[in-house]
Amino acid sequence: MSEVLPLLARIAEATAVRAVWDAATGFFAGLGFGRVNYGYTRFLSARSIGNPEDAVFLTTGDEDYARRYFSGGLYARTPAFRWAQENTGACTWAWVQEALERGVLSEAEAAAVRQNATMGVVAGITVSFPETSSRAKGALGLIADAGMDHAAVDRIWATRGQEMLAVANMMHLKIVNLPNPTRRRPLTQRQREALEWVADGKTTQDVAVLMNVSPAMVEKHLRLAREALNVETTAQAVAKAALLNMIFQKDGGAEGAGSGRMAAR
Repeated sequence: MSEVLPLLARIAEATAVRAVWDAATGFFAGLGFGRVNYGYTRFLSARSIGNPEDAVFLTTGDEDYARRYFSGGLYARTPAFRWAQENTGACTWAWVQEALERGVLSEAEAAAVRQNATMGVVAGITVSFPETSSRAKGALGLIADAGMDHAAVDRIWATRGQEMLAVANMMHLKIVNLPNPTRRRPLTQRQREALEWVADGKTTQDVAVLMNVSPAMVEKHLRLAREALNVETTAQAVAKAALLNMIFQKDGGAEGAGSGRMAAR
């Protein structure tokens, strides 16, 4: 536990997603989980995670793996994904193998398990994070290194599970409070400034004076912000930018966001 406390402090003090991601995944790699996947959405519905461009997908895997796992939608067909949707907490994947052998997985889930196996994804751990919003959901997948079976993962979890959960939860809590490294086009500084003044209740005329530009230029900044966020109204743009931590950020919002490998580019 002594090594974990400084790590938790380093993650808590980080100012960019990349620093958080590198610190957490370095710890997991040291325990035998070199491949790590993370996903988070604030736009969950009964049938969808929302627009993929608004979701955060991070992985330590290579581009080919990221493309197959995230862009190809493989993650959504796995039993672990279903478990994460239905549960909060953590589980190792021994139950997946048992369910496959008993023939109780759906056809799509069984196919996903076999496809994962061709990429060396066999044993591991899923963490499903508790959320305060019904529209938000985050989950983490820790993939065991080659040569580790389910029994080995279970042994590691039995001895180091609480430390791993502490690091995973701190990582998640930090990431969701930093500008999101999504695939959506970032806002410019002037677009963020205009949205921030509108969020403060200022009119277009007020914003023009405060930004020392014409009202027409303010309208242009707001229109481009709406387009970047794929919304119809400025009120929606303010709400969405706030949810994605793109405004009221000390280090320049999404333009200042570091990230791990962005999946599904």
